Amino acid sequence: MRHYHSPVPPPDLVARFRAARTDPTLAVLEGFHAIKHGIRFGAQFESIVTRDAAELRSFIDRLAPDVGAALTGLATGATRDTFDALSPTPPETGVIAIARRPGTTMADVVALQRNAPIVLLESPSHSGNIGAVIRVTAGAGAAAVITTGPNDPWNPGAIRGSAGLHFALPVVRSETFEIPGRQLIAIHPDGDELGDTAVPDDAVLAFGSERSGLSAELLGRATRRIRIPMEPRVSSLNLATSVAVVMYSWRLAR
Repeated sequence: MRHYHSPVPPPDLVARFRAARTDPTLAVLEGFHAIKHGIRFGAQFESIVTRDAAELRSFIDRLAPDVGAALTGLATGATRDTFDALSPTPPETGVIAIARRPGTTMADVVALQRNAPIVLLESPSHSGNIGAVIRVTAGAGAAAVITTGPNDPWNPGAIRGSAGLHFALPVVRSETFEIPGRQLIAIHPDGDELGDTAVPDDAVLAFGSERSGLSAELLGRATRRIRIPMEPRVSSLNLATSVAVVMYSWRLAR
């Protein structure tokens, strides 16, 4: 790995990071693992800041030597006080970044090959759950993640929850959830049992919100319903766990 250096950050650094948190064209990546995945999946970085160059070198050497060259010359140093002002919850790994969002649109999602399911989250309310879903769908090989409702799936809390795997697959927010050539399948307690029923490659798998479940409108449009088998008196699973069960059922059956 080439020599790592830590130039002095510009004086407007704190203002830049605060503005980026609400900029719909930018993404704030908090922590080494999020930045590591961003680099691996082609994120375009505008700024990477560390509070400790030696600590960052240690993370690179131990956990991800493949990203060392990409970090060289990009990361700037900051005092602990400045670094802590860059986020309401400064990452323990001591590195934070701003990257450009990919700009993927719903038209791009519609044009995807129908060889893997798309995961649809209807009005998810918790950013951490959105991020956890994106992390597991990236691992399982989903084609994309669509969210509806007001919660921005690219907000910093969601990106922290995904460990930066937003850049591994298309992630879009849209009120459109029917895609030509794909089956809209509702994950619902009244459906056919998962295991007896295979998950098709061309599915849009719809998961309801943490509190309210799927809306009557979406259930009315779904062509099928699938339920996750559970023990009696257990009413539900965590959203990301439900997505993991269904997506890995698909992956293992391929």
